[in-house]
Amino acid sequence: MSGAQKTRYVGLHTPVMLDEVSAALRPEAGKMLIDATFGNGGYSMHFLNIADCHVAALDRDPDAIARGQAIVQAFSGRLSLYEGSFSAIRQMVAGSNFEQVDGIVFDLGVCSTQLDQAERGFSFRLDGPLDMRMTPAGESAGDVINSYKEEQIADILWRYGEERFSRRIARAIVKARTDSPIARTGQLAEIIHSVMPRPKPGKPDSATRTFQALRIHVNQELDELEHALAACVYLLKPGGILAVVSFHSLEDRIVKQFMAGMSGLRGRPSRHRPDQETHSPPLFALVTRKPVLPSSAEELANPRARSAKLRVARRTDTPATPLPNRGFS
Repeated sequence: MSGAQKTRYVGLHTPVMLDEVSAALRPEAGKMLIDATFGNGGYSMHFLNIADCHVAALDRDPDAIARGQAIVQAFSGRLSLYEGSFSAIRQMVAGSNFEQVDGIVFDLGVCSTQLDQAERGFSFRLDGPLDMRMTPAGESAGDVINSYKEEQIADILWRYGEERFSRRIARAIVKARTDSPIARTGQLAEIIHSVMPRPKPGKPDSATRTFQALRIHVNQELDELEHALAACVYLLKPGGILAVVSFHSLEDRIVKQFMAGMSGLRGRPSRHRPDQETHSPPLFALVTRKPVLPSSAEELANPRARSAKLRVARRTDTPATPLPNRGFS
């Protein structure tokens, strides 16, 4: 009886587009896979349950690593947990059996458990400290809101939240903090609501884009993503699969441009570089030219899935070389 048949561990929730991701990575006995965004372990557990494979799972949130210890025990020897940012993925798996793998999956954005924990400060729906950090270190969202200049705050909201009312919101924040520091998510949401039009029925709350922008800025999520994607060039075996689930346009744009640029198509593999034609042999071949979207049944069952997009690429046999000329380092 295989290890996959002996053990079946049921997790906290089903991750978004699980069937589609599993179909892309095709977990099989002996395969080495990386779950670059462990969270509650949904993808990792699914792979380990259906095949006698091995998984390296990463997360920079120490709470996620702590939650995952029970899963490590359940799949003794087949799951390895690494704590750290996925931008350092190569360094974390260096010297292990995961230096060359058959597949890597990213589920971008914030984990549902983090949103449900008021003390983490990710959600405007739950009042808590204005934190939003994935790790205990570094500046918090409260630090940004209470110390940055109005122009800097507006720039963050526009750049990372694509918020059309960024200047209006920044002005209201700076005005409110002159009376007392803005320390709670509820305070910030109230300030935003006071200067924003009421959203139409079925549309996102008017605080959504501001909270998203602050979270991305505090955790440097877009820079982290660019470095992590570049690392996948070196980690994937020829024929290895890269699957990325994103939830908003900024993430999806980076993934799309990376895959296009690395597949030899005209694209802009980094937002810091202009469009270019790649003349070097392609490092990836596109599996999905357009993003795969969740089924209507999944959207009904899980509202979070509605904005999800899955992009998939396959590693070619072109040897990995330093990437600055291709737009990534």
